[in-house]
This record gives sequence, C-alpha cells and structure tokens, in this order.
Amino acid sequence: MSFVSIILDLFIHLDKNLEIIMQNYGVLVYPLLFLIVFLETGIVVTPFLPGDSLIFAAATISAKGFLNIYLLFIIISLAAIIGDALNYFIGKTIGREIVKRKYIKEEYINKTQTFYEKYGGKTIVIARFIPIVRTFAPFVAGIGKMKYSKFFFYNVIGAVLWVALFLILGFYFGSIPFVKNNFSFVILAIIFISIIPLFIEYFKHKKRKLNRTNIIKHF
Repeated sequence: MSFVSIILDLFIHLDKNLEIIMQNYGVLVYPLLFLIVFLETGIVVTPFLPGDSLIFAAATISAKGFLNIYLLFIIISLAAIIGDALNYFIGKTIGREIVKRKYIKEEYINKTQTFYEKYGGKTIVIARFIPIVRTFAPFVAGIGKMKYSKFFFYNVIGAVLWVALFLILGFYFGSIPFVKNNFSFVILAIIFISIIPLFIEYFKHKKRKLNRTNIIKHF
C-alpha cells in the first residue's frame, strides 16, 4: 500500500481505525490523538494529517462510551495550543530560511498571507477551521514578528472553539444512523467544506492582484 493510500484510508476510516486502536491499546489512544493534533498544528511539513475529521471521529467514539469527552477536550485543546506555539517559534527563529530554501511550497504561504491581509490577528482563530491554513497561520505569524502575547490570546481562543465545535458535532451527530452508515462520506464532506473558504479567499486575492496589475498597465 502506497503512502497516499495509507493517508487516504486514515482519513476515510477514522472511526474504524480509532476503535481498533482503542480495543488493542486502550487509553493509549489519548496520547495518540494528542500527538496527531500536535504534529498537524505544530510542524509545518505535516499539514496533511487529519484535524477536524479526527476530532469528529473521536467524539463519535466518545458517544459510544469508549472515550471521555471532557478528557478529549482538555487533551486535544492542549495539543492544539502547544502545537501552534511551537509553530510560531519555528517561524520566528528559522521561518525565513525555511521559505528561502523552498522546503515549503510558496503557494501555501501566499494563501495564508491572504488571510492575514484581510483578517489580521483574527486569522489565528479563523485558520483553526481551515486545513493547511491552520498549519501555516502560526508559522507566518512568527515570520511576521507578531507579538507573542497577542498571538497567544488568539491561539487559545481559536483552539478552544475549534476543538469544542467538532467534539460537539461528533458527539451529538455521529451516532445518527445516516452519519454512522455513511461515515466516510461525512468525513470527506467535512474536509471539502473546510477548504472552501481557502479557495474563495485565494481566488479573491488573485483577482484583486490582477485588477491592480491591469490598473497599473492602463496608466
């Protein structure tokens, strides 16, 4: 099985995979969830890891009584907060060098920068709900030398709202028969809906840039 196939299977069958891990390793599923969310938010080279869908899937298992919803909230929120903090300091210390050496696709940085231009510091909160931007927002904040006190405020607010929303959705809607029987499609729908704002803002940014270029050429 290829790496892409493994990642795709992880995304689509999150509920089954988590249940298998729970049955085989018990409470070790908690540090595993912490690690995945921490890596997805804290390391700029792992934006492909599941975030929204993972929290949703964990909450559906919690609704069955296998996991503690309150413990999930604490553990995943901490992972998100600590992950973003690490990402911020990576951006602040070696971010420009990483971008310069092209270890990260420049288009990801540009998409994230588009959100900063429109929303400023609130991007840290908004980005929590958008894959890829979620991973690069704290990194770009570090590069841009945003004050850490300001970043930390938005970091905590964004993490708490993000985790709480998807835990609530998974806990109360994950046990609905339609969702249970079509879980793979629900996960794909969550991913698709999450990235819509990313493409909307990106194309708006491209359009504004093109309009400015045409105006300059006209004069």
